[in-house]
Formats: sequence, structure tokens, C-alpha cells
Amino acid sequence: MLIVEYNRVWIPNSEEVWQSAEITKNYKPGDRVLHLLLEDGTELNYPVDPASLPPLRNPDILVGENDLTALSYLHEPAVLHNLKVRFVESKLIYTYSGIILVAMNPYKQLPIYGDAIIHAYSGQNMGDMDPHIFAVAEEAYKQMARNNRNQSVIVSGESGAGKTVSARYAMRYFATVSKSNSNAHVEDKVLASNPITEAVGNAKTTRNDNSSRFGKYTEISFDQRHQITGANMRTYLLEKSRVVFQSENERNYHIFYQLCASSLEPEFKHLKLGHAEEFNYTRMGGSTIIEGVDDRADMKETQKTFTLLGLKEDFQRDIFKMLAAILHLGNVQITSVSDEKSSPEDKHLNVFCELLDLDNDRVAQWLCHRKIITTSETVIKPMTKLQALNARDALAKKIYSHLFDFIVERINKALHFSGKQHTFIGVLDIYGFETFDVNSFEQFCINYANEKLQQQFNLHVFKLEQEEYMKENIPWTLIDFYDNQPVIDLIEAKMGILELLDEECLFPQGTDENWLQKLYNNFINKNPFFQKPKMSNTSFIIQHFADKVEYKSEGFLEKNRDTVYEVLIDILKNSKFHLCADFFQDHPVSISPFKSSIKVQSARAVVKPPNKHFRTTVGSKFRSSLYLLMETLNATTPHYVRCIKPNDEKLAFEFDSKRVVQQLRACGVLETIRISAQSYPSRWTYIEFFSRYSILMMQHELSLSDKKEICKTVLKRLVQDSNQYQFGRTKIFFRAGQVAYLEKLRSDKLRQACIVIQKNVRSWCQRKKFLRIKQAAVVIQQYFRGQRSVRQAITATALKQTWAAIVIQKFCRGYLIRKLCQLIHVAAIKIQAYVRGFLARKKYQKMLKEHKAVILQKHARAWLARRRFQNIRRFVLNIQLSYRVQRLQKKLEDQNKENHGLLERLTSLASTHASDLDTIQKLELELEKLETQKRASEEKGKKYKEDSEQVNLSVLGSEELQIFFFSTDKMDTLTKQLFTDVQKEERQRIILEKNFQKEKQDYEKEIESLKGEIQALKEEKIKLQYQIQEENILQAGLKMEVGQLKNQAKTIPELQKEIELLQTQKMDVEKLVQSQKREMREKISEVAKQFIESYDVEDVRSRLSTEDLEHLNEDGELWFAYEGLKKATRVLESQFQSQKENYEKEIEALNFKVGHLSQEIIHLQKLFREENDINDSIRLEVSRLTSENMMIPDFKQQISELEKQKMDLETRLQVQAAKMIGKMEEMPNRMHRNLKKESQRRTPEAQTEIHADEKEKPTVTIEEVNNHLKKQREIENDIKSKIKQEASHLTVENMDLEEELDMKDRVIKKLQDQINTLTKTIKKGGTYFLHFKIVLNPRGVVVNMIPGLPAHILFMCVRYADYLNDGEMLKSFMSTATHGIKQVIKEHAEDFEMMSFWLSNTCHFLNCLKQYSGEEEFMKHNTPRQNMNCLKHFDLSEYRQILSDLAIRIYHQFITVMENNLQPMIVPGMLEHESLQGISGLKPTGFRKRSSSIDDTDTYTMTSILQQLSYFYSTMCQNGLDQELVKQAVKQLFFLIGAVTLNSLFLRKDMCSCRKGMQIRCDISYLEEWLKEKNLQSSSAKETLEPLCQAAWLLQVKKITDDDAKEISEHCTSLSVVQIVKILNSYTPIDDFEKRVSPSFVRKVQAMLNNREDTPQLMLDTKYLFQVTFPYTPSPHALEMIQIPSSFKLGFLTRV
Repeated sequence: MLIVEYNRVWIPNSEEVWQSAEITKNYKPGDRVLHLLLEDGTELNYPVDPASLPPLRNPDILVGENDLTALSYLHEPAVLHNLKVRFVESKLIYTYSGIILVAMNPYKQLPIYGDAIIHAYSGQNMGDMDPHIFAVAEEAYKQMARNNRNQSVIVSGESGAGKTVSARYAMRYFATVSKSNSNAHVEDKVLASNPITEAVGNAKTTRNDNSSRFGKYTEISFDQRHQITGANMRTYLLEKSRVVFQSENERNYHIFYQLCASSLEPEFKHLKLGHAEEFNYTRMGGSTIIEGVDDRADMKETQKTFTLLGLKEDFQRDIFKMLAAILHLGNVQITSVSDEKSSPEDKHLNVFCELLDLDNDRVAQWLCHRKIITTSETVIKPMTKLQALNARDALAKKIYSHLFDFIVERINKALHFSGKQHTFIGVLDIYGFETFDVNSFEQFCINYANEKLQQQFNLHVFKLEQEEYMKENIPWTLIDFYDNQPVIDLIEAKMGILELLDEECLFPQGTDENWLQKLYNNFINKNPFFQKPKMSNTSFIIQHFADKVEYKSEGFLEKNRDTVYEVLIDILKNSKFHLCADFFQDHPVSISPFKSSIKVQSARAVVKPPNKHFRTTVGSKFRSSLYLLMETLNATTPHYVRCIKPNDEKLAFEFDSKRVVQQLRACGVLETIRISAQSYPSRWTYIEFFSRYSILMMQHELSLSDKKEICKTVLKRLVQDSNQYQFGRTKIFFRAGQVAYLEKLRSDKLRQACIVIQKNVRSWCQRKKFLRIKQAAVVIQQYFRGQRSVRQAITATALKQTWAAIVIQKFCRGYLIRKLCQLIHVAAIKIQAYVRGFLARKKYQKMLKEHKAVILQKHARAWLARRRFQNIRRFVLNIQLSYRVQRLQKKLEDQNKENHGLLERLTSLASTHASDLDTIQKLELELEKLETQKRASEEKGKKYKEDSEQVNLSVLGSEELQIFFFSTDKMDTLTKQLFTDVQKEERQRIILEKNFQKEKQDYEKEIESLKGEIQALKEEKIKLQYQIQEENILQAGLKMEVGQLKNQAKTIPELQKEIELLQTQKMDVEKLVQSQKREMREKISEVAKQFIESYDVEDVRSRLSTEDLEHLNEDGELWFAYEGLKKATRVLESQFQSQKENYEKEIEALNFKVGHLSQEIIHLQKLFREENDINDSIRLEVSRLTSENMMIPDFKQQISELEKQKMDLETRLQVQAAKMIGKMEEMPNRMHRNLKKESQRRTPEAQTEIHADEKEKPTVTIEEVNNHLKKQREIENDIKSKIKQEASHLTVENMDLEEELDMKDRVIKKLQDQINTLTKTIKKGGTYFLHFKIVLNPRGVVVNMIPGLPAHILFMCVRYADYLNDGEMLKSFMSTATHGIKQVIKEHAEDFEMMSFWLSNTCHFLNCLKQYSGEEEFMKHNTPRQNMNCLKHFDLSEYRQILSDLAIRIYHQFITVMENNLQPMIVPGMLEHESLQGISGLKPTGFRKRSSSIDDTDTYTMTSILQQLSYFYSTMCQNGLDQELVKQAVKQLFFLIGAVTLNSLFLRKDMCSCRKGMQIRCDISYLEEWLKEKNLQSSSAKETLEPLCQAAWLLQVKKITDDDAKEISEHCTSLSVVQIVKILNSYTPIDDFEKRVSPSFVRKVQAMLNNREDTPQLMLDTKYLFQVTFPYTPSPHALEMIQIPSSFKLGFLTRV
């Protein structure tokens, strides 16, 4: 024991369990007091027993280890402290303790369970990553796959420790890593079973909101490919009492509250439920709601998982009816009629019977009565209220128990699949050791199960230790460990506690008191593990492996019996509700279809009870299932997860030492530590030991070549006691405390080295400072002494002599320099003369040549311009003539239409004129009638006068005279009336005549106007003819107008300048006006001031008396003076106003001029644009005509080539015909000679037979030859005729081309058709290119070939189909090509070279389709020859999209192949390999770095990564991949390197050190150098490594002060807050000189980073793909220059 000064020990503490203290004085053997200094600064004299000194504390370098077995001192305080540091400071909830994973419940959601974490742990060795439930699951999965052995993951812990969540995560890991390709979704169904079992088997307790109230063992089955094929579940000891009773602040099972929360839904209304507070079975605990839990949403999730498992709505409806019936049964009110009678009275009973379809009266009767059957009679006995309530609750528990088993059975059926089970992994989620204030039958069974599990655990640990020792060839010594078999015997052996309990249950009158008395009698003072409490006669105590537990015997018999009266069971059997009736049949189907291959035999024969009321007890059933479980676990390889509850208040990351120690003792962690500590707990490989303790080695020891021998030599020298260590085959085993001793030696050596380094550094600094001061003193002395010597040496004579010498030197040097300058000047002039003459002659010759060239160019360009102008003029004149003729025709048609309308109008006018004449004639007839009437009336009047005169003469007298006068008056009036009538009629006649005359004149005028219009139309026609002639003349004037427009366009800048000048003048004028306004105002104000100043009013008033004033104002002089001033001011204002108006008029004139000029400019610009458009159209037409003219020589060349081919074919045919004729002539002669020779050799009989045979043979052969010759001749004749026809057609077309240039388009099309037919006849297999072999060897193509050669060949085939204008051929070729590429990619999905090759060719093919598409944006960089090769007939934009999608698909597969090849190298090369030798020191790894998990494959280094990257790069370049695509691929690979390295760093606490940060930064610099070497700096690949760079910087930077925290928050911009905090919490010092990051510093950094808005995700997504873009790079290679190598074996392709 190292009980010396400055070492630290652990002493007991009532609050923290253990307290750390530092020794202040060396301990001597025999001392009774230990002098200590506590952490709070108080000194303590601690009394000690020399036989048991306090445990030593581990060095700080070992605190916070991943594995507790890596600690040098293994004891309870060391384990507790290590867990506390990891949990509170580092926020790490998982820790290894040998083979156990200790899981602390954080009571907080952590970002460490995503799919990225699963993939990070998949395939990793167990000791390589930080402890995690996924690491345990991966180890189980890997051992199952490697050894084909079944595995088990045992998750235990007390309620609220996180068992269910841990088991769920383990199952999720198996479902993720073993995901199959089938559509059965087996993994989803396996995971979906968890929400259902949690709903019906979990409840809220005081310790946990989601506590599992049953044990569960889930077997996940795998096939031979290690993919999930199904699952099966076994359950243990459901807490049925919770259905009818809950303690305060607890709840019933979740499913009841989910039903009540969903009671208002339509599908649940028939259940007649309400709020949970309305039912007795859900409101007992007084807590019906869990904070943060939505029961209605959980109900939806439960229904969803039921459906996912294939359990349909009918099944769900039956389940919910049973659950609702249980709730209504709990609300049945039982009233006591008397002391011994009771009766049920409640509406809920009716609902209960209605839901289960039971007889209401019978249920009401037998809930309050019981039937007692004896040998002689049957007695019906009423029950008391308490008995009836117990019977009701027993029935509810029985129904729920059967329902739970039924649900589990149906889940197992849903998870059972037809595939054969090869292996399985079992996940056991079972209750841990429990001890409460009141412990009953449930706690007894739970602790009994934990005793069995602890025994199995101890044996497994012992077995592993033995295997490790035997594998390392270390002598095996027996380790004394705790064996709990006596406690197990106490419980389950013959006449044990369980058997006595079952025996007591057989007696009808058995009671808990009788059974307890039997226990007292059998075990008190006889079994040390059984005790009787001192203050109680109703309890007993059992000494379990974890602690003493006191059990209260009340209720043991009732719970063990689990009795329900037979009559109630019969009622339920007879239910018409099939599910209820099936539950209570006499011989029910096995609850679980679990078929285990393990045969289970009980340790003893089970007693068969005689009464069917007590067939099997709960204890016996639990013991049987426990035996089956233990046999299953013993037949598998177990993996242990111990869940620890850190505090009872459910606070996040709060550590209650008392509670944790209690659970550590109970779950077996400390027992594992004790077993390890008794042997050799610390284990180091030889490489780890050499790397860590090479500093303690001597020079001569390091000279040895074998590191194993070096380690042995050094250890023997450092540790004298050989019993403290053992040398194994691959490891060194140390006793407890030896690693701490070696660490002390190492730290002392480093401390001494540090002192030496500090001494020398300080000496060097002081020496340097001294030398600097010395040098400064010497310089000062030098200057001082020099000044003093100068003062002493300088005198008047010395100054005069010095000055004289200087003057002489000046003149002498001047003379010499002048002489030299003159010589140089003369030489330079001569050189310049010769050079200038040479240059002038050369310039003259050049100018002469240029002058001659200009003259030649002038004439040539003039000829070209005249030719071009003539073509343009001819083209323009044709267009103009055609256009103008069309216009004239249109005008003539319009005029004809107008003439036709005028004629129609004239005819209508003529008809109206005739009708008018008829009306006039009628009027004249009427006038004649009126005149005749007038004459008749006049004659009558005359006769009447005569008669009246005669009468007057005859009558005499006065009376007669009166009558006469009267009659005369009357006659006068009559005559007057007649006259007036006549006059009226005359007037009317006159008026009608006038009207007639007017209308006649109007009609005549209209006729004349129509005649005039007709004449005008004739004149217009003539004018139009003149206009047509004038337009022909105007054509000549177009050029003049164009020239004028150009001249006007040249004047536009001048006009703009004038406008600018006018605008400046306008501004100047406005400024002048404003300045004049200001000057006028200033003058007026000055005049007013002067006037006021010159006349002092007060002074005048004082001088003038009132009389003087009156005298002055007597004649109104003051008024006149004032009026004069007003007039003067008005004149000034009028002048100013007139000047202002003049200026405004000038400005308006200028503005008008500016507007006019701007309109003229716009008009000129329009004219200029129109002229440009005309010029452009003319240029395009000219270019089209020239390009068409350029095609004519090509067609001529093709015709000549075809004629040559024709001649060659004719000559070949002639040669072949001559040969065939010769052969025909020789054939009979040969046959005759052969027959003669054969006949001479054979006998006569044989000769006759052979002669007959031979006769037949020549005839056959001759006939065959003749047929063949006939066919050949026919083919020759056909070919000749077709060639002649085609040649004649081509010659005709050639003549047409030469004669008619205007019809060139049609001729070209005809020529193409004829060439197509000719090529089809010459080679009928023209479509053979469709069979182009897609599978080419990339290595054979890229050597000495142009990049993308296959792509160019494919495009030439496309162009050929376009040339033939064959859409079907093009369509079939493109579909065949794309299908072939897809097939190659599919067949070579893992071949990087093939992927690179076809990605390059697909991109080249896509670029060719764009380059030759004819679209302007892709033709910018084409040569004229390439533009001529553009596609003519088809738009392939749709196929371009298909090829683009195919290229994206190939690129993604290409990236995947590279990532799969590179990913295994990243972590070993970037993190594990030491690129900087000698700066890293390994730490102890503990038990978890065992050989079973170590991969023996070769380790990768940084060089391996760089070599792989170089291979990728060189292959891509060789295959001609576009440089931009290469950059994108490199960027993706660098992102993968950074993401995988950073993710591994987050999950490996041992890598989070300052030295590892230096290693990572060095590796990043290697990658940057590689980028620079390959000229890929512009690929943005370096930026993808920025998060890793910042993480490396964060590991190296100082982490102590507030300034450090601020610097970290400002610098780490690419890391999220979660990632920064994770690195700081995981920072692990390698040496004692480093300090761990304090929690307060982490909180400071976190507070500074709170304002950041980033994702809370810890891991980077390694599957993320940057968006790919395919750049357009036109091919510089001309298609006609591409040659197809013979090595391609593409002889079926022919260049056309």
C-alpha cells in the first residue's frame, strides 16, 4: 500500500458515502491515526485499523475511464467516483464494468440514438467506441453471425432505471442492422409490439412514469443470412393486483386511461365509458394524468400498431370491450344487507353483463354468494361485503390476466413467420432487485428471479475469467466469489419457502399466520440466511445477495392461490361473447406458441393438488417459467446491461451517491469488480505497454529488437515482486495497484524531465538576455569612444587641409569623367546612325509590301463586294417585285369591288329617277284638270255678272236698290273667295314645279358626280400603274436612303452633345435667374436699410415741432413721397416679372427644341434598327446560300466516290466470273481423272458399286456449283443494274446542281434519298450498329485513345440515323444504348473502373448530343465543320433528359463504390494511426479490449488513404472524366473523410485529447498537400474538412479562462453547440500535466453559444450527397477524323 505523503485515499462519509482526502504525513506500520487533508481544506486525524487501511484513490489520469476494470485500484469508492465523473461532468450515461454495461438514466432526451449512431457502431469492435447499448447489441449480433450461437441481452434494474427504453433500443438496433429486402416489414412488426405491450403491461409508479409491471423475454429470430425472420415473446409475473389497487400517486395500466381519454370517439361510444376519475379502478392513486403524456394520442398509436401487426378492427373491438367491462365491474357497488349478507346494486353491473353478454341475475347472485361442495351436500353461503368486494376484484384480475396472455399470444402469432429459424437473440427486460418499506409476494418472486440471474451471472463471469487465463497461458488459481446457492435452496428446495407456501395453500383453512409459523419453526437458527424481525411477528427476513429484505406475510396465500370462485368461472364460460368464453375453458390452448428447442426439467416433481380449485399456484408457475428462462440463458451467450437510477426525484444528470451504491450492490457490478480485483484486473497488451512506458526504458533495453522481451526486462527491473504481474501470450496481467505505481514512476520521470527542460530553457532565456544587454553596452561604448576621439582629432589646420584635398579631388574626377563621357557620346552617335539607317530601310520595304498588298486586297474586296452586292440586289429586287405585285393585285381587286358597288348604286339611282318621272307626270295631269276647272268657273262668273246687271237695271225703287247692293256685296265676297282659291292652287302648283326642278337638278348632279368618280377610278388605276413603275425606280433610291440613314446615325452623337449643351445652358440660365433674383432682393433690402439708416425717425421727430409737422403734411407731401416710393417698387417688380417671363419663355423654347431633337433621335434610331434588321436578314440569306453552295462540292465528291465503287464492283465481278468459268471448265476433267484412278485400284465388283456412287457425287457437286453460279450471276446483274440506275440518277442530279443553283434544296434532298437507297442496296446490314457491344474493357479503351471514344462512336450512329431521317432507327438505337449502359452498371455495380469509364462516356455522349443539336447556346465554340455536322431532322432534348438522369444514377453509384472502398480506411488512418511518431501515449483499455472483439485485418494508415485517393484520381483522369466532375467527386470523398472521422471522434472519448488533435491536424495537412499536388484547390474539398479542423483545434486550445471560452465560441462556427459541448465533455487528459475541462467552463461556453440557431443533431450525415452538376464541355475532335481501333472488334460498323 502506497500510504505516503501527497497520495489520496477514500474515507467513509454519511452523505456522499465516500469522501476523498490527501495524506499529509507518511503512514508507518502500526500507526493508529492517519493525518489527512480534506478537499474543503480542513485537516483530519482519521483513526485507522492497521489491518484494514482506507482504499487508495486512482490517479487523475485514470478517472473517467470507459471501463471500470481499467482502474488501477478496483473498489467501491473508485467505481462510484468514476461513474459520477462520467455522468455529471462528461454527461456520459454508459460505462463498461467488465462484461456489464452500466446505464445511468439521464431523465433527458439525448441525441445519441439516431440512425447515424447505429451505422457508426455497426461493424465496430466493442472496445473501439464509447460504451453504448448499441455496442452491446452489435457485439451480440456479431457473435451470433460469427459463431452461429444464440445470444441473450439481459437488461435489469429497478423501476425507473430505464430498462424498457434500453431493451427497446437494443431491439431497434437489431431491426436496423439486419433489415431484409422483403416486403413483409418484419422489423417494423417486431418493433411495433413494444407500444402494445407497454400499453397493457406498463403503468405509472412513484418511481417511474412508464414502469414495466411484468418481465419480458423477446426472442428475435434470424435466418442464415442473419436477417430477421420473426420474433416471439414470453412474459413473467404480471402485477395483477394493480388492476384493482394502486398506491398514492400511481396509476393503473396505461390502456385504461387511453380508453377513457378516447371515450367520446364514435367507435368507443358503445362502451359507455367516461373520464378516468369516474371509475374506481383508475382513480385510486389520485393521479389520472401524466405530465407530458397525451393518452388520446397514445390510443391512436396503440390502434395503429395493432393494425400494423395484422390485428384487425374486430379483434381490437373485442379487446376494448373486455377492458371496458373490467372498468364497469370495478364500479359495481355492493351494499351490506346484514352482517353476513350483501347485494350488488348498480347500473354498471348491467353494462358489464351487456358487454360480456352474461346473465345479469346470475352474476348479481354469485358475486355475493359462494357454493361450498362437500361429500354429502352442496351449501350456498352468502358473503360479507368485504368478501364480495374481494370476489369482484379477483374476477377483474382473472379477466385481465387472461386478456394480457391472449394479447401476447396474438402478438406472437403475428410475429411468427414461415421462414426457418437459424439463430436467435433474446432480449430480457426483467425487474431488478427490489426492496420497499412494505414487501409482499411480488417482491419475493422478483428477488427470487434476481437471485437466479445473479448466480448465472457469477458463473458466466467466472467462466470468462478462466477462458482469458487459459488463452493467455497463465496459471489458473481458484478465485473465491460469492455463491448464492444457499439462498436459492432456501427458497426453492424441498421443504423450502415456496413449497411450504404451496402446501399451506392446499388447506381450505390455511392462513398466512400458519404458513409464517412453519417458516419460523423450520429455518430460525437453522439457516443463516433466514431471520425473524425483532419487533414483528408477521414478517420474515431473507439475506439476499444484494441486501436484507423484510417481507410481510399478509396476502401471500391469497396472491399465490389467485382464487376465483368456480360458479363465476362457469358463468363466464357460458358467455355468448366468444372471447370471454374462450378464456375460461377447461382445456385452453397454450397461451404462448413459443416452441423452444431446449428441454426443461424441473429440479423436483411438482405436487399435484387434489382439488381443481387449486390446480397450479402462481409461485409454482413462476418457478417453472423461471427454470425455462434459466435454461434458455444458459444455452446462449449472455450480454448484461445494468440500468441504474441516479436519483429518486427524476432530475436530469443529478447523482445521488447513496441510491447509486445501493443499486450497484444489488445488480452485481461490485461483485464483478471484486472478482476482477482478486486476480489480475489490469491487462495491457505488449504494444500498449511499450507505447505508454517507453519513457521508463533504458537505452540498452531499447536496443533489443523484440518489444515483448523489452517489456519483460523493464517490468522485472521496475517491479521487484514477480507475483504482482504475469506475462501472457499477448498481454501483461497486473495486480491491483500496479498500474498506479507505474503511472507514478512515469509521472515522476516526466516531472524530472520537465524540470531539466525548464532549467535549460530558463538558462537559455537568461543567457540570451545577458548577451543582448552586453551587445547594447558595447555599442554604447563604441559610439561614446568614437565621439571622444573625433573631438580630440579635429583642429583648424586639419579641416583646411581636408577641404583643399576635397576640392582637388573634385576637379580631377570631373576632368576624367568628362573625357570618358565624350568618347562614349561619339560612339553612341555612330551606333545610332547605323541602326536608324537599317531600321528606316526595313520600314521602307515593309511599307512598300503593305502598299502592294493593299492594292491587291482593294481589287479583290471590290470584286467580292460587287459580286455580293449583285446577289443581294437580285435577291432584294425579287422580293420587292413579288411583294409589290401582290400589293397591286390586292389594290386592283379592291378597286374592282368598289366599281361593282358604284354600278349597283347607279342602277338604284336610275330606278329612283324613273319613279320620280312618273310622279311628275301624274302631277302635270292633275294641274291640267285644275286649269280646266278654273276656266269653267270663270265662265260661270262672267255669265252670273251679266245676269245680275240685267236684273239691276230692271228693278227700281229704294228697296230694290238695297237688295241689289246686298246681292252685289255677296257676289263680291264669293268672287273673292274663288280668286283666293285659285291663287292658292296656283301657288301650290308653282311650289311643286320648283321642287321637281330641284330634285331633277340633284339627280343630275349625282349622275355627274358618279361619272366623275368613275373617271377618278380610271385615273387612280392609271396612277397605280405609274406608282408600280415609280416603285421600281424607288428601288434604286433605297441605297441612297440607307446611306443617308447611316449619315444621320452618325449625327446622333452630335445631336446628343447638342442636347447636353442645351441642358447645361438651361441650367446656367436658371442659375442666372436665381442669382439675379437674389441680387434684386439684396439691393432692395440694402436700399431700405440705407434709407432707414440715413433717416433717423426719432431724431426728425425731436427736431420737428408739431407745427412743422403739420406744415410739412399740409400739402400732402408725405403722402406723395410714400406714393412715389410705392411706384418705384412696382416698376422694379414689373421689370423683374418681365425678365422672369422672358427667361421662362427661353427655357420653354429650349425644352421644346430638346424634345424635338429627342424625337428625331428616336426616329433615327428606329430607322437605324430597321436598316440593321434588313442587313442582318440579308447576311443570313447570303450565309445560307454560301453554305448551300459549299455543300455542292461534297455531293460531287460523294458521287465520284460512288462511281469509283461502281467501277471496283464491276471489275471484281468480272474477275470472279472469269474464275468461276475456269473452275467450271476444270471441274469435269478433275472428276474424270479421279474416277479413273479409283477404278484402277479396286476390284471389279467394288469398282461397279463405287463407280455408281462416284457418278452420283459429281452430279450433285456440279448441280450445286451451277446453282451457286446462277445465284452469283443474278446478284451481279442486280447489283450492276442498280448501280447503273443510281449512277444515271446521280449524273442527272449533278447536271441539275450545276445548271440550277436556285433549286439546290430540292436537289440535296433527292441526292440524300438516292444515296440512302444506294447504301441500302450495297450493304443490306446497315442497321447492324444497333448491336454495338456495350461492354468494353476500360483499360483497353483509355490507353492511347481520345477520351470518350465510345461516346463519339455512339453519337456517330445517332447522326447516321438522323442522316437517313429514320425515326424508328433512332428510337431503337437510343433505347438499346441506354438499356445496355444500365445493364453494364447493374452487372458491375462494385467495379470502380467500370463506373468511372461509363460515367465519363455518358457525359461525353450527353455533351455530343448538345453540341450537335443545332441550338445556338451549344454551338458557340464549334468549328464551321462541326456546325455542318449538326443534327437536321430530330430534336433529341427528351433523350438528353434521359441521359442526364442516367448520368446522375451512375454518379451516385460511382460515389457509393468509392465510399465503400474508402470508408474502412478512414478511422484507422485518421484517428488510430500515429502519423506523428512519439507524441501519443496509449491508456489502459480494460477488459472490453478482448481478443474476441478484435479484428485481425491489416491496419490502415494515412498513406493508405492517400494512395486510395490517388488511385481514384488517376482512374478518373485516364477515363477522361470532366475536371469539374472530378472536383465534385473529390469534394464528396473529403466530406466523407471529415464526417466519418468527426463522428468517430464524438463516440470515442479516448481519442479526445490534445495529442490526438495534433495528429488529426497533421493528417488534414497531408490531405491539403494532396489537393495542392493534384491542383484541386478550387474543388471546395478543403472547406468540407472545416468542422474536423475546428474539432482538432478545440482539442489543442487552452480551456480554462473566460477568454478561452469566448475564443472557442467565436472560432468554432462550423460545429454545432451539441458537438462543441460533446468534445469538451469528452476531453481526456493523457498525462497528469493536463487538466480535465471543468463543468463550469463547459457551462460558460454553452451559455455563450445559446444564441446560435443550429440543429441539435450530434452526428454528421455521412450519406449526404452534394448536388451534382454536369458541365457542358464541347468536344474538340472532328467526327470525320475519329478512327475506330481494330481492338474494339467493331467490324460491323462502316463509315458512311
